[in-house]
Amino acid sequence: MSAADLKAKGNAAFSAKDFPTAIDFFSQAIQVDPQNHVLYSNRSACHASLKDYSQALTDAEKCISIKPDWAKGYTRQGAALHGLNDLPRACDAYEKALELEPSNVQAQQGMNSIEQQMKREMGSGNFAPGGASDPFAEFAKKLSDPAFYQKMSENPQTSKLLGDAEFMAKLDGIKKNPSSIMQQISDPRMVSILGLLLGQDVGAPPADDARDTPMRDAEPSEQAKERPAPTAAQQSAPEPELDDNARATQQAKTDADAAKAEGNALYKQRKFPEAIACYEKAYELHKDITYMTNKAAAQFEAGDYADAIKTCEDAIEQGREMRADYKIIAKAFARIGTCYEKQGELAKAVLNYNKSLTEHRTPEVLKKLKAAEKTLEEKEKRDYESPEKAEEARVAGNDAFKRGDFPAAVKEYTEMTKRAPEDARAYANRAAAYIKLMSMPEAIKDCDTATKFDPTFVKAYIRKATALLAMKEYSRASTELDHAAEHDADKKHTQEIAQLQYKVQSQLVEERSTETEAQTQQRIQNDPEVMAILQDPVMQTILEQARQNPAALNEHMQKSPQVAQKIQKLVQAGVIRTR
Repeated sequence: MSAADLKAKGNAAFSAKDFPTAIDFFSQAIQVDPQNHVLYSNRSACHASLKDYSQALTDAEKCISIKPDWAKGYTRQGAALHGLNDLPRACDAYEKALELEPSNVQAQQGMNSIEQQMKREMGSGNFAPGGASDPFAEFAKKLSDPAFYQKMSENPQTSKLLGDAEFMAKLDGIKKNPSSIMQQISDPRMVSILGLLLGQDVGAPPADDARDTPMRDAEPSEQAKERPAPTAAQQSAPEPELDDNARATQQAKTDADAAKAEGNALYKQRKFPEAIACYEKAYELHKDITYMTNKAAAQFEAGDYADAIKTCEDAIEQGREMRADYKIIAKAFARIGTCYEKQGELAKAVLNYNKSLTEHRTPEVLKKLKAAEKTLEEKEKRDYESPEKAEEARVAGNDAFKRGDFPAAVKEYTEMTKRAPEDARAYANRAAAYIKLMSMPEAIKDCDTATKFDPTFVKAYIRKATALLAMKEYSRASTELDHAAEHDADKKHTQEIAQLQYKVQSQLVEERSTETEAQTQQRIQNDPEVMAILQDPVMQTILEQARQNPAALNEHMQKSPQVAQKIQKLVQAGVIRTR
């Protein structure tokens, strides 16, 4: 069933309010078309209808990752976050939806609903202003506490507000008249501040994780990019006056960003020691671990991998204490992994890439993890190789084979393939043990591997022919014996090859003698090797000549060994009948 059909069934179930069935249909559709963002959006709506907001959020975020310019994805995200009571992030999601589609009714209704809930949670009208239960008085107290501004600076979502003089003036006004906060509730930035005042965990906005280069953090952030020039009215407006704590915090962040910008410029000039000094200065001025990850990137480019690892470990430790954005923590782990990979410590690299993905999953880090795992696996295989140990395994395998313990022989020969993966004898010997165990497909596979590493290995061809004979694939067995005879330069295996060829030909004659014409034609059509010969234009010409003059076959066979081999194949298949 197509994804469209499954989607239609899911929509019908949703309309009937049969949400579990709808989820099942949308899940089946996703398996058919995993990059269809609409399917994740629809399933998110089903989960939300069942009040399973965590799953609703997961599907909404997947929808956004596939199509980040689709407003409905953000309304789904906002609804899920609202259900989880994460009001600040829900507000951000609805705001993004309105940014993409200003007329989006669902997003506007969601924003209005959040504003109403925030008012209800603050107990509007249920207390006496200034009384013991007045939350406004508590807000004013928190806004006067320097620790609150430190908390703002440590949160990736609110730290940028410290540099907004107009917004900081609003906070100053709220501190003087706490109840005025209700007039500012429509401002999405104020929702984040309310979240901090109410003790909620204000999440960070989605970061740009489109790529993960060693110096991505050192690139100018959106905050540091040039802002539009202020209007004349804005230029003439008086600068809002801030209190000492807010002014100090704001100035520290401004100075830190300036140091970071200087470090970025030096980094691009490949002046890494100077860039590192600037990032260290930025972190001293304002505790933001982004400056530390930038420092680690510069250390990485300078080749100071051990120092870069130490810096990232410190950034992770500090970030945990500051409750920094998990995406920045993930990036620090990824940087550690990259450093270890450069040092050749692949096991540690894999460990830290996994830690990064645990914090935040990105395609770039996942790609690095898979590449590191593959390289580590190959390295472990190379490290395991040993000609001496391979010879020990070969001898042990031969001993087991002689005493008829074929499973033990397979085990020892398998060990030999690991110790000497390009030794054709290991595969040919294991093929012999597989034949004794009647495991013909495994034997044939091993023979093919043996002849891949040693195309002149006569025993491998003979053993493959033996396996094919047991499987009653006589034509293929005969071909392998021809290869064996071709490579038997010293004629050591002539008698063995002839005996096997006699058995094969006898079986062919017996099989053909009871075969009807229709069965013969069916068998020929099912043999890809025979059909390839019959479709060869050169062979078609030769066969046409043979119809007029049968002696022409002998002439062509004498002139070309390749043609002789193909004609022999057609004789064995019964296409050419001899008298």
